[in-house]
Amino acid sequence: MLYGIGLTTEDLAKAQVGIVSMGYDGNTCNMHLNDLAKDVKKGVWDNNLVGLMFHTIGISDGITNGTEGMRYSLVSRDLIADSIETVCGGHYYDALIALPGCDKNMPGAIIAMGRLNRPAIMVYGGSIHSGNYKGQSLNIVSAFEALGQKLAGNLEEEDYQGIIQRACPGAGACGGMYTANTMASAIEAMGMSLPYSSSYPALSEEKKQECLEAGKYIRILLEKDIKPRDIMTRKAFHNAIVTVMVLGGSTNAVLHLIAMAKSVGIKLELSDFQKISDETSVIADLKPSGKYMMEDVHAIGGLPSVLKYLLQKGLIYGDCLTVTGKTLAENVANAAD
Repeated sequence: MLYGIGLTTEDLAKAQVGIVSMGYDGNTCNMHLNDLAKDVKKGVWDNNLVGLMFHTIGISDGITNGTEGMRYSLVSRDLIADSIETVCGGHYYDALIALPGCDKNMPGAIIAMGRLNRPAIMVYGGSIHSGNYKGQSLNIVSAFEALGQKLAGNLEEEDYQGIIQRACPGAGACGGMYTANTMASAIEAMGMSLPYSSSYPALSEEKKQECLEAGKYIRILLEKDIKPRDIMTRKAFHNAIVTVMVLGGSTNAVLHLIAMAKSVGIKLELSDFQKISDETSVIADLKPSGKYMMEDVHAIGGLPSVLKYLLQKGLIYGDCLTVTGKTLAENVANAAD
């Protein structure tokens, strides 16, 4: 059957890398992921590996929020994890690269990686750019707030339509420190994605380059036999939790990180989060509670600059292994101060 899909005898001697895209048309967070997956596939083949694409589902929290459809959101995380594990386990793929975009996609991918414990990298789909209406910067919550203002009689229909039609101007996950960017940041801090993955914008040249380079790094992981359980240690989860706290991240990170830890045999409890929260200050002014967006984090040096600062303050562990094959400290050494 592998000859039937076009593989050669030479190809059959190479490691097979499953490339899973959570791309689908009905959500800005996911609409571009299939294109990014093609770049990942090219990078995998360019590194003398066999890249084989497959897909899994996704649910948009932004679309289902406030409706009965939201009942499917958390369930989708486990369906994503199960389906990725099923394909990679059933087909004996040697490694995995996942391209998630929306909230539950990221933990679903990482849970599968933890269960499989084969070399793996998560490539985050990236954030959306801010919208703009009459000089006002917009994001998805602008649309929610506009409806409230309209119902209260404080916003005319023309301005309401102007806001909701421009709040999400293209591909990418919701731009504030909502669940998607929270989990992407936590996972980068944990070491399961490449440096800057969480802060590169979705439609940037940097994101495309990250996808092309993923094959090089998955080859390094295969050659060094570095697996998710070598990376997803208790210290790595500490780094992830600290990152969530300093960024003022989504409280959804608690239930997702607990599930991710369980996939690698680590027990996290609410008390672990409370202890770190008590010892850690919020240093970011990011939406929804603050002023700035993830594209602003990118502009000042991306998440590696934040992690470098946290290392300098002694708040996170720098000796944790990452998917680059290097330690976290090595990854961020040259990040902007």
